[in-house]
Order: sequence, then structure tokens, then C-alpha cells
Amino acid sequence: MRKILTVLAALASLSLTNCGYNAIQSEDEQIKGNWSEVVNQYQRRADLVPNLVNSVKGFAQQEKDVLLGVTNARAKVGSIQATPEVLNDPAALQKFQAAQGELSSALSRLLVVTENYPQLKSDALFKDLMSQLEGTENRITVARNRYIKSVQEYNVTVRSFPNNLTAMMFGYKEKPNFSVENEKEISTAPKVDFNPAPAPSK
Repeated sequence: MRKILTVLAALASLSLTNCGYNAIQSEDEQIKGNWSEVVNQYQRRADLVPNLVNSVKGFAQQEKDVLLGVTNARAKVGSIQATPEVLNDPAALQKFQAAQGELSSALSRLLVVTENYPQLKSDALFKDLMSQLEGTENRITVARNRYIKSVQEYNVTVRSFPNNLTAMMFGYKEKPNFSVENEKEISTAPKVDFNPAPAPSK
């Protein structure tokens, strides 16, 4: 009896492998792992915002609208729960993308403003924050690209025969991905230049 059960278990395992079940499981877990990294890097950027705003405020208090824009954009990002459930909800993912895009735009406007304040650009704390922001933007790009690729691979798997039959049987559907419009955010991430402006020649 035990031998029969062992044989049946082996056949079931082989059947699941051939029908793509294991591949779907593996790729689904890969997506979740890559999503966690995306969220971590975006959170790292959000954590830099308060210190960055305070640093700029010390030299450019008159830029209240720009500073308020960054603060509000960060608050909006923080109000969105980026749970794994987002991965299966196109509307929720779009909302997440939109909030992150607003923060990217607000940071870009802030960095443009800082060009008018040479003393700020030469401040050691500000330069350190800019360096951290630049590194974080790069890590966001890498994490997003990995996530995008893993979703593309998963979606191909669940659409392909006979995997699509297995996916239908177990309720696995295509997952939404970052939109084309949002992809442009990658190439237009905030430009970071923390070198002080050259002193005018006499």
C-alpha cells in the first residue's frame, strides 16, 4: 500500500510539473520577492524626503510652495498600502504608480529650485542627501526593471498552453505591470547634481 501511495505521489508531482503548475508557483514567488524590493527602495526614497525638505528649508524658506508639494506628495505615497494584493489589482497598482510619479515630479521641481542657491548646493548635509537620493533612484530603476521582467515572464507562462489550463484551474491570472506612461518616469528620474556652482570670475 505504501509503495502504491509513493508511486501515485510521484505521478502527481510529475503531472504538476509537466502542466506548468510548479513554474507558475515559482514565478509567482519571484514576482512577490521583486515587488518587495521595489517597495523597499521607494520607501528608502520617501524616508529621505523629510531631511531633504528641512535641509532646503534652511536656505530657501521662501520656496514654500515647492517644499509643500514635496511634503504632500510624500504623505500621499505613505497613505497607500503597497501589499502583495496590489499585484493582482490593476487599479491599485495604477494608484501606487501615480503617487510615486507625483513624488518623482515634486522632487524634480525641488532640485530645479536648489540650482538658485549655491550655498545650499555646497552644504555638506545637502550634498550627502543628494548622493543618497541619486543612489536610491538608481536602485529603484534596477528593482523596477527586475519586477517588470518577472511579471512579463509570469504572464507568458500563464497564457501558454498547457499552462493556461492549469492557471485557469487554480485561479492564476495575468498580473498588471507598470504602464508605458510610468516607464517614462525611469528615464526622467530626478537629476542629481551635488557639485556647487562655480564662483563667478572676477
